[in-house]
Amino acid sequence: MKVHETRSHAHASSDEEKVMTRKQKAENKTQEATETPPKKTKQENNDNGGHANGKRSGDVTAEFEEFCKSIEGQLSAEQMREILELNGQDSSGSDVAVVTKCLDMLFYGPLDKCPVCNGNLEFDGKRYSCKGMYSEWSTCTFRTKDPPRKQEPTKLPDSVLNSPISDLAKRYQDPSHRPRRDVGAAVKPFTGMTISLMGRLSRTHQYWRTTIEKHGGKVAASPIGLTCLVASPAERERGGSSKLVEAMERGTRVVSEAWLIDSIEKQEAQPLEAYDLVTDLAPDSKGIPWDKMDPSEEAIESIAAELKLYGKRGVYKDTKLQEQGGKMLEKDGILYNCAFSLCDQGRGMNHYCIMQLITVPDSNLHLYYKKGKVGDDPNAEERLEEWTGVDNAIKEFVRLFEEVTDNEFEPWEGEKKFQKKPLKFYPIDMDDGVEVRHGGLGMRQLGVAAAHSKLDPVVANFMKVLCSQEVYRYALMEMGLDAPDLPIGMLSNVHLNRCEEVLQQFIEAVKSTKETGQKAEAIWTDFSNRWFTLMHSLRPFIFRDNQEIADHAASSFEAVRDITVASHLIGDMSGSTLDDPLSDCYEKLACSISALEKDSDDYKMIVNYLEKTYEPVKLGDIEYGVSVDKIFVIESNAQPSLDEIKKLPNKVLLWCGTRSSNLLRHLQKGFLPASCSLPVPGYMFGRAIVCSDAAAEAARYGFTAVDRPEGFLVLAVASLGDQVTELKKPPEVG
Repeated sequence: MKVHETRSHAHASSDEEKVMTRKQKAENKTQEATETPPKKTKQENNDNGGHANGKRSGDVTAEFEEFCKSIEGQLSAEQMREILELNGQDSSGSDVAVVTKCLDMLFYGPLDKCPVCNGNLEFDGKRYSCKGMYSEWSTCTFRTKDPPRKQEPTKLPDSVLNSPISDLAKRYQDPSHRPRRDVGAAVKPFTGMTISLMGRLSRTHQYWRTTIEKHGGKVAASPIGLTCLVASPAERERGGSSKLVEAMERGTRVVSEAWLIDSIEKQEAQPLEAYDLVTDLAPDSKGIPWDKMDPSEEAIESIAAELKLYGKRGVYKDTKLQEQGGKMLEKDGILYNCAFSLCDQGRGMNHYCIMQLITVPDSNLHLYYKKGKVGDDPNAEERLEEWTGVDNAIKEFVRLFEEVTDNEFEPWEGEKKFQKKPLKFYPIDMDDGVEVRHGGLGMRQLGVAAAHSKLDPVVANFMKVLCSQEVYRYALMEMGLDAPDLPIGMLSNVHLNRCEEVLQQFIEAVKSTKETGQKAEAIWTDFSNRWFTLMHSLRPFIFRDNQEIADHAASSFEAVRDITVASHLIGDMSGSTLDDPLSDCYEKLACSISALEKDSDDYKMIVNYLEKTYEPVKLGDIEYGVSVDKIFVIESNAQPSLDEIKKLPNKVLLWCGTRSSNLLRHLQKGFLPASCSLPVPGYMFGRAIVCSDAAAEAARYGFTAVDRPEGFLVLAVASLGDQVTELKKPPEVG
């Protein structure tokens, strides 16, 4: 049964939030999750008239700036490192970072440990954040503008005590004499940044120097230790100066003048990547990493991208060795092909890694290694090396495996034993097969495949839809799981079982936890990092409630599990369609599919039942309607026959919804209960729809769209059992 969604061309109102995609919800949540400083107690507000230590916030800020000017020129960076170490503070980083941390400590006092993970706090000029590890999967995400501080005198080395600024340095040594940082004070956008200017800009360099310093930054001529280099777009056209070349060699971001203008206007430093001037000069790249693009632009890039690795035996496309007959090295039952993922949102990390040993006819063995950030190919570390000896190549492969994972190779390949280590990659265990984004029918093959099929033409067209790449590409794109570098639709049962274990463990943890505030945030972040390391995503985000787990974790897991089954059923149809691949897939389903005639009584009954159970939905100016296109009768070996069901008590007709990408597995293996919980039924079919899996609720009525208005519903004959219990209220779901 196909379902149609009809939309008006008017603009949607705010009510449309009810059917937002995962990406939209994630982004809105991210925007909402801004840091809010802790409220002051009444006692604090009353004691000092709302001002720290009886001083107005403006006075404290001015006093701090004057203190910085007096101290900064008198103490060297090495002396400041010594002061930090003497007080148990982090002294790593550039000289600029050390100066910022030391001045903050001398004025406000030494920072105490993180209340979430007991790690070290660090001031970056805007806020205080923890640099410790919450677990092997996550760095701590604790951030605040009002950190805990040690209530003890600041320790000063002899070199400072015997210097001319001794009295000034000791002024705030006593905790009772320290001002309190005003957490509500506006943070200047360029605080802690060192910026260099180059070329002819719209305003003079002197103007920008004054403006940058006014907004908390510093201007330097040297390209060493820079946050970024601001240049004119004309600089790259004329080849750039030595300063530009040196900045590029050092990995310093080169941005346009618009970055300064927008950062000042919005009073917050904008992402440097979006204003990059030179990265787009790299071949085969538009310059902006996918995660920095608008979600709609990123979706266009990803859905059009060719899958580079289709499974355990797939030669990575960028090696170009598959064109020479390259194959994976297989020795002693081991295929030397590994893929890895690492997601740590606290560090801004969402990386992948590929390692392969490839044999090529009439050539030596090749070792391929690639590591980088998702959607940022120009900056990926990549190499293809030729090896003459198999044993030496295997030793290098094993060494690289241990380097990126901090685990031994043999326990992983032999028994799938693996222990995640902090900031190290986790293996994505691929199955032996061809992922449907590679093996499914392409757009140009669809008509030919149906025409060459021995199946009934209507059934052939039905199978054509479910064997096409498009269905699965769109499903993975909508979930943000369509990275071209990893075959997320061809995962092993071992990997899928681990995903399900992590999901179930977290559901139980959420039920039992009593943590609130940033400690609760750390728990959610830790699960999110675990999940998006195992289930590699283009746009990871932080889960924040049970509904998001059902919509975007359980739903994604079920879809990937079912797409993996579909990949095995479809196989590799990328070649000739003359041998009727649709019939081969149909036979693997082990079920009969036949079209119902439109003039039959059953067809009329189903259409009538649809009209009786359908409840129109209008969200703002968008109207959702449904119409029947075709009806198919399915007899599956995975389910009891209709004759057997007729003998059972309390029979009902139930609409079962799911994603189109999940349907092949349902036809072959039957419907499974939701992996997370039974989602709340009632979307559009309020009186009669049952969501058979979490994907059904998350898909919001088949996840149709204006350009793809067709979806599937299953009308099932179900027995409710011998006893029917009436509930006065819905049961709680986890």
